[in-house]
Amino acid sequence: MSQPRITLARGDITKQDVDAIVNAANSSLLGGGGVDGAIHRAGGPEILEACRALRASHYGRGLSTGQAVATTAGRLPARWVIHTVGPVYSRDEDRSALLAACHTNSLEVADTLGATTVAFPAISTGIFGWPIADAARIAVATVSAATTAVEEVRFVLFDDSAYETFVQATQQ
Repeated sequence: MSQPRITLARGDITKQDVDAIVNAANSSLLGGGGVDGAIHRAGGPEILEACRALRASHYGRGLSTGQAVATTAGRLPARWVIHTVGPVYSRDEDRSALLAACHTNSLEVADTLGATTVAFPAISTGIFGWPIADAARIAVATVSAATTAVEEVRFVLFDDSAYETFVQATQQ
């Protein structure tokens, strides 16, 4: 176990050829918008079925913020989807530890699966409103400090601006 190598990619997380992709899920685990919706659409009904099974067993009330759990990746190139619920950004309350926990807990789940390559989106930066520069700083610092069997963490950014922001975060 050691620290993973961090790489960056600009593109679509659903097309990444990695062992696991991380889904910025909503707490219901039943799909939604943004990255969550894209993963459910591209992965097909198998992911939703697996999420419904999780809701019926261990996560009747949904997944708590910062937690992570894995399902099949359905029709995606990845083997697994690791679902994590990011925090909603607040100017009045520091929720940085919850955002860091999304990354730490996702890597722990990846370790239990035996995944060596994991792709992350920019968790909480969409509808949850987290400022991208701060989210990038937290994500990169958390992953850089992690001790894991994951060899590569790839941050997959949807647009040039987010990509450049993560480039800057990796250089700090």
